[in-house]
Amino acid sequence: MLIKYSTDKTVPEVVAALQLAVPAHHFGIMQVHNLKETMTKKGVEFTRDCLVFEVCQPQQAKKVLEQDMSISTALPCRISVYEEDGKTILATLKPTTLLAMFNAPQLAGAAQDVEDTIVAIMKQATSA
Repeated sequence: MLIKYSTDKTVPEVVAALQLAVPAHHFGIMQVHNLKETMTKKGVEFTRDCLVFEVCQPQQAKKVLEQDMSISTALPCRISVYEEDGKTILATLKPTTLLAMFNAPQLAGAAQDVEDTIVAIMKQATSA
């Protein structure tokens, strides 16, 4: 259900790489949530870096939403970037697994296309 890649790059290096890789694959970055920053502002001490990128490919989103608006609860796709055991990790939930929960087999191809592209984005961001 989870796709993870690790790299020796720093979190800032991976963030910069993601900001290039996402649009290069015709996706857009809708929002970046800096969990450390947000929690600190809320008065919660959280010392680990973790950024969550919300990414979307509008044509694919339109395709699935026209079939079933309840799928909006699983959109946009997210890629998390965080440090763990001295490595920077990129992780995402598999779009194919998420879509399978909606019992919409006619959209399996769209989910696989999105998943393949997110994997390509993550690989590009973690490569040297």
